[in-house]
Amino acid sequence: MNDRDYEKKLQDYITFRSIQAEHITFTSCCHSVEEAAEAAGTDPENIVKSICMLTPENQLVVAIVMGTDRVSTKKVATALGTGRPRMATPDEIVKLTGYPCGGTPSFGYEATFIVDPAVLDRDVVYSGGGSEYSLTKIPTREILRVNNAQVFKVRK
Repeated sequence: MNDRDYEKKLQDYITFRSIQAEHITFTSCCHSVEEAAEAAGTDPENIVKSICMLTPENQLVVAIVMGTDRVSTKKVATALGTGRPRMATPDEIVKLTGYPCGGTPSFGYEATFIVDPAVLDRDVVYSGGGSEYSLTKIPTREILRVNNAQVFKVRK
């Protein structure tokens, strides 16, 4: 698949599921938090990232944290009551989410989702949009709803 295919896949998911989100495509890369903020014309504090991890049982866990935060695998393990997860590889991310690393959205695939409470301090955030050239503008409460997400402090 190419970037446009990933973006269309996410756009179709948003439409089909009636998700309150706006998909935005840019000509510049949005891979890093700084690049995403610049492309969207917003502050880095409005960007979230989806950190993909695998539990010892190989279950996909996605921690949604502010773009400037890091994830504690120990806190994720405590929240889930499992062993410490490991970070997923780029190949595993594509295989398990259907989206490439750097464009992984905060919804749209099967996983256990954990949202850090700091994310909920914002009404609306920008998340991965399916490729390195797109973002999704989405209310934080919508992220909780569409993922049936749990809220735990998992940032370092």
